[in-house]
Amino acid sequence: MHNLIKNIKQLSKENFPNDKVYELLNNSYLKETEIADYIKYDNDKYTRHLIYKDVDFEILIMCWKPGHKAPIHGHEGEKCFMRVEKGSLLFTNYNMISTSPLDLQKIDSIKGEVGYLDGPADIHSVENIYNENSITFHIYSKPYKECDIFDVKTGLIYRKKLEYDTVFKKQRKYN
Repeated sequence: MHNLIKNIKQLSKENFPNDKVYELLNNSYLKETEIADYIKYDNDKYTRHLIYKDVDFEILIMCWKPGHKAPIHGHEGEKCFMRVEKGSLLFTNYNMISTSPLDLQKIDSIKGEVGYLDGPADIHSVENIYNENSITFHIYSKPYKECDIFDVKTGLIYRKKLEYDTVFKKQRKYN
């Protein structure tokens, strides 16, 4: 994890070029022992576990039981890269047609299995429609505390405060 964070810090200085982030994620492997403290599930919702955060980026592990879903949401114009570490998830991407009234156009839905990379994400939903628990690794290019949720059933866009289920135990220096 230490080397991965050092490499991500370097990529942050270059504004997270997509090809270099993909290359890093394709060539790095997280040992389960390195992330074991962050693998915690909840019966009611997917969980968000903060591993590292500074002013340029944050790294999270998310845990998904079958049936868990992140609603259609945006990333505040920031880049979000994600890799499936365990299990499978369904990723659905959307284009914004109109905000008033809310109109989203579904672009595609993709089954992401172990090793699948997504990002930089724009407007999308993520859900575990499969029969096994899943784990994802996320890099957010700038930490943010809220995001837009696009509720197509009500036609509303609302802000949701983002919270962590666990936070790193001790912040380390990564030069």
